[in-house]
Parts: sequence; structure tokens; C-alpha cells
Amino acid sequence: MESSSSSSSSSSPFRGDVVKGKVALITGGGSGIGFEISAQLGKHGASVAIMGRRRHVLDSAVSALTALGIPAIGLDGDVRKKEDAIRIVEATFKHFGRLDILVNAAAGNFLVPAEDLSPNGFRTVIDIDSVGTFTMCHEALKYLKKGGPGRGTSSGGIILNISATLHYTASWYQIHVSAAKAAVDSITRSLALEWGTDYDIRVNGIAPGPIDDTPGLRKLAPDEMKGSEAKSSMPLYKSGEKWDIAMAALYLASDAGKYINGTTLVVDGGLWLSRPRHISKETVRELSRVVERKSREAPPPARVPTSKLFDPHEIRKSDLTDELGQVPSGIFGHSFPVLMRSFWHLKSYFKEQVIKPYIEIPILCILHGNDPSTDF
Repeated sequence: MESSSSSSSSSSPFRGDVVKGKVALITGGGSGIGFEISAQLGKHGASVAIMGRRRHVLDSAVSALTALGIPAIGLDGDVRKKEDAIRIVEATFKHFGRLDILVNAAAGNFLVPAEDLSPNGFRTVIDIDSVGTFTMCHEALKYLKKGGPGRGTSSGGIILNISATLHYTASWYQIHVSAAKAAVDSITRSLALEWGTDYDIRVNGIAPGPIDDTPGLRKLAPDEMKGSEAKSSMPLYKSGEKWDIAMAALYLASDAGKYINGTTLVVDGGLWLSRPRHISKETVRELSRVVERKSREAPPPARVPTSKLFDPHEIRKSDLTDELGQVPSGIFGHSFPVLMRSFWHLKSYFKEQVIKPYIEIPILCILHGNDPSTDF
């Protein structure tokens, strides 16, 4: 069983009372990321209720939290069941007298090729991650909305949904989780819009990258498949810590994040942006030198007219004069059709963006009634 202890010795950048007096309910709060969020919220002044399906895990987690001086209770239940969600939310309110923060961290995951995944397996992950997230939000609304039981009328509560980055592109052997987390992100945005407007509830998400010492990483990247090649694809060349995710949760749950709503904060060191390095940096530099040298040595391309109607290299003085070889004296000159033809050429010139001196000076002279013959 995973140890219920803080994953980092790093000191918190937040004051110890940033969520003082708040009450948080964390699903999946008995282990992994959920436990670390519970611990950090508690260390910064909150009382916590943790929800999970395994009683012995909950008991161990509560013992660890209370040893840190954190008021904590463990409530066993399944987020997929509405009756459990109702019971857990009401028990939290009954014990602490209010509910300020809901963290949906319960999740299911495993590696499986799409053709080997049964519809039941797909549905199970959707039910835990997506349906479970919405069910908990739905049942907690009564207590989180502005003016709800135990709350004043000044502000609503906070919801944090733990998501992922798998669905930002595509992920091998993770079709079930990718679909589930895409739904979670959509739930986050939709509730942020509706409940932020109607009930002053802030709804945000956190998308962790690979986090050391968690059940998720042990399932998705067991020790047998870890190696230098995997690490070399990580921009920061390391996995994250549970503490990193807990600090993100603390930021979003505190007044530091009071104007953030409907956002999923990615905490993965830039991993989801990365792609395998197909060629080395030294090879890229050498190729760049070769390409540049070839570019400089290549003969200039043959000149091709930019328009079938008008080649600016072939403009003639006769194109701008009348039948007597005279330039019209202005816009009201005696050869108006010639002037219109000149404007047609001017339009083509500007459209194609070519060789201004061939046409700009004569046309300006025409408009001003001057003889441009000395300018050709």
C-alpha cells in the first residue's frame, strides 16, 4: 500500500493560513495525489473529509492527517453511486458545519489496446472519472452555492477537477481515459460558466503530468518500461511530485486564484508539448549550413510575369498617353479612357506589389496635370 506521507520536503510558498476555516471534501483522498492535496489543504488551515472505497486506506490516511494536527474524517463511498455521493456530502456538512472546497480526484486507469478494451471496461472509467465527477458536483451544489447551508451571501465555494493531458493530442492504449478526461474538462468549463454566473462558484481543473510515487504512474509506467529514452523526451527531464499538484490545488483554492474560473491548469513540466527528437541538434546545425550554402549558390529564378494582364517590366510610355502621344492634363483631360486604362494598371500594380518606380511617378504626375515624360 502506498505510504500516506508528504511527497516533498519543499517548503510551501503560501502562508500557513491561506485556507484557514475552510472545509474540503476530496474524493480519492486516501492515496496518491488526492492524499497530498488533502494534506496540504490541511497544513494550510483547512479541515478535510476524504472519500474512498477502501476502508483500510481511508483509516491510514486519516491517522496520518490527524498526526499532523489536521481535523480529518474518512468516509467510504463510490462516486459512481448517487446515494453514496449524497450521503458523503451530507456527512461532511454535518461533521464540519459547512463545505467550501470539493476536489474530484477519484479516477480509474490502466493500459490497454483499444481492441482489447471491452465496452464494460470503457464504461467503468467513464463512470468513475466523468459521471463520478459530475455526480459529486451535482450533490455538493446545495452547500457550495452562495447563500447555501453554512455559507454566507458574499461568495460561493470552489470545485477542483483532476484531469489529464492525454486527450490534448492522442495517447497510445488510453482511449478510455482520454475520453473520460475530455469529458471532465468539458464539465469544468460548463459548470464554470453556469455556476460561476448563477452561484458564484469557481470551477477549475488541474491536469498533472507523470507524478512519481503514485498508483497512476505505477500502472502506466511501471519500472520494467522506464529508461533513458523515456526521460529524454521530457522537457524538464524529470517526473513531477505530488507536492507540485497540491500546490496548484492550493493556489486555485485560495484567494490567490480568486479571478480564475473555467481553466484547467497543466502541471506537467511541458511534457504534453514534447515530441521525440528525431535528429540531433548537431545534425540540425550541419544541415542548416548545407541548405544555406546551396541557397546562396543557386542561380536566380527566371523572371515570370506576375499577371497575364499586366507585366510591370513591360510598361510603356504609350500606355499612359493619348492617340496624339500627349499625357492628359488631369482627371478632366480630353482622353478620359486613357486615364482609366492607367488606373487599371495602377490597380494591378498595387495588387501584385511590384516595382513602384515604373508606374507610381507617371500616375502621380497625371493626377496633378504635369508632363511625366522626363521621369521615364
